[in-house]
Amino acid sequence: MKRIRITGGSRLAGTMPISGAKNAALPLLAAALLTDEPVTFTNVPNLADIRTLQALLEGHGAEVDYAPNSAAKAMRIHTPIITSHTAHYDLVRTMRASVLVLGPLLAREGRAKVSLPGGCAIGSRPVDLHLSVMEAFGAEIELEEGYVVAKTPAGGLQGATYVFRTVSVGATENALMAASMARGTSVLKNAAREPEVVDLAECLVKMGAKIDGIGSDTLTIEGVERLRGCEHQVVADRIEAGTFAMAAGITDGDLFLKNARLEHLEAAASALAAAGVSLTAESGGLRAQRSRGTLHGTDITTEPFPGFPTDLQAQFMGLMCVAEGASVINEHIFENRFMHVPELLRMGADIRVEGRSAIVKGVPQLKGAPVMATDLRASVTMVLAGLIADGDTTVHRIYHLDRGYEQLEDKLKAVGARIERENDPTNGNGS
Repeated sequence: MKRIRITGGSRLAGTMPISGAKNAALPLLAAALLTDEPVTFTNVPNLADIRTLQALLEGHGAEVDYAPNSAAKAMRIHTPIITSHTAHYDLVRTMRASVLVLGPLLAREGRAKVSLPGGCAIGSRPVDLHLSVMEAFGAEIELEEGYVVAKTPAGGLQGATYVFRTVSVGATENALMAASMARGTSVLKNAAREPEVVDLAECLVKMGAKIDGIGSDTLTIEGVERLRGCEHQVVADRIEAGTFAMAAGITDGDLFLKNARLEHLEAAASALAAAGVSLTAESGGLRAQRSRGTLHGTDITTEPFPGFPTDLQAQFMGLMCVAEGASVINEHIFENRFMHVPELLRMGADIRVEGRSAIVKGVPQLKGAPVMATDLRASVTMVLAGLIADGDTTVHRIYHLDRGYEQLEDKLKAVGARIERENDPTNGNGS
């Protein structure tokens, strides 16, 4: 077991390359199952979740060639024949995105058996919307011993109009993939608008899908009989970019976020500006730095895109821990996404949680302490707090970090952070 040790007090400055988005790459890789022709993706981040989905695809018969250390970070996926229709528990249990193979398997093969998924314990993220939209397309679904067992009628999936009762990125992505090869026309209303959904839709169009309304909350898909191979570059990770923008803000630094796009971060950029951190578009990326001397308490509410992303809520809270005045953080997406609060309190933060709101009063200085990573975004928040804390901070259970941040320590060290990965003699228990 490994842990990360951070010695606080260093100002970050320099160029920070932003990797391809994990949350865009995962559905894209699943979409490769829709065709018997090769699909090549570039800018694929080298992350634990990517390797998990790679193993899952190989279990379905995909031939995968991945060069994570190459300049292009290319992954070629070729699935001439689906050799298995089962997504087994031992892989799916580690990552909720594994359920994204459901739509492609049903669309191409007419049957699928997918384990109910696992992942970060940040609240209820049921798969019922995924199942409901597949049923709307005509699939017959049963739950058997922890598995979703689905099959289509003889003619395959049938296009339908479906209104999502709540905005769901994953269910929108699964529906898009299934509808691309369903008979007739499908209309998805109240669909997710996140850049990762747009990236998937644009890739599907390259593969021959007919999709209108890309980027809106109403998607119209005319099903086609087959899809072809293509080449596609994974969009830059807006969550990684927002995280490092907050790293610049919390350390009073100056970072150029290479490949980041302002249109993907407008709500976060607005909140950061109110807090005293500017995000400015420059050729090839964004520059993040303080726009005035001190940080100021700023309220946020998480919402589906284009609102403030839930995946940046924990990091913003870390920033607010050392801002002047008070801020209120409202979490409206997940009901259990304040698990980082007890760890920040260990470092001297002043936070009070009331239901789905957290009231943060800024303190002059955080103190280094041993802390526990409880989920992916909480874990990087501990790193941000450690960057500004007095003394050393040790972050345990960093396997969460490796699911979503590529070469985190190397990137931070390159811009001035004092951070190291080391053996954890406590085996991650933090004691």
